[in-house]
Amino acid sequence: MMKPVPDDLKKGLKLLFVGFNPSIRSSETGHHYANPTNKFWKVLFGAGLTERLYDPGEGEKLLKKGFGFTNIVPRPTRSAAEITKEEYQQGKEILVEKIRYYKPKVVCFVGKGVYLQYSGKRKAEWGPQPDQTVPGVIDFVAPSTSGLVRMTLEEMKTIYRQLQELIDL
Repeated sequence: MMKPVPDDLKKGLKLLFVGFNPSIRSSETGHHYANPTNKFWKVLFGAGLTERLYDPGEGEKLLKKGFGFTNIVPRPTRSAAEITKEEYQQGKEILVEKIRYYKPKVVCFVGKGVYLQYSGKRKAEWGPQPDQTVPGVIDFVAPSTSGLVRMTLEEMKTIYRQLQELIDL
């Protein structure tokens, strides 16, 4: 049985990144966004959210900068398509509690599908959402950085760049 990747959380985060669930590689290493095909770390650096290119093993350093990490579903899979409806429902309830408790300034859903599962909405635009699920916390929808996503790195960076303005408010 593969093990979940531990959350990187603390109170007062500027930004909480929420993924679908850990990849097999993340489960093996114990680090978020560890699959070499995942563009997460390149996108953060390219969007100006980090001063240099971090690697997955440096999640703790980002926690010190006010960036936290969790997933809507803890079970590692090869693909998000393997996640069950029940897992999403249970994950959503736990995630809402985490957001209420830790109260990050912004929650960045790394993948539109993650946000739709969380919010129960049928559609969403990229960027900050017009309404908040947890009062006082901005919901932000960003593209998944999975290697399977057919969006250019530049397109992703443009969307992620908006996060800097929100956390600087």
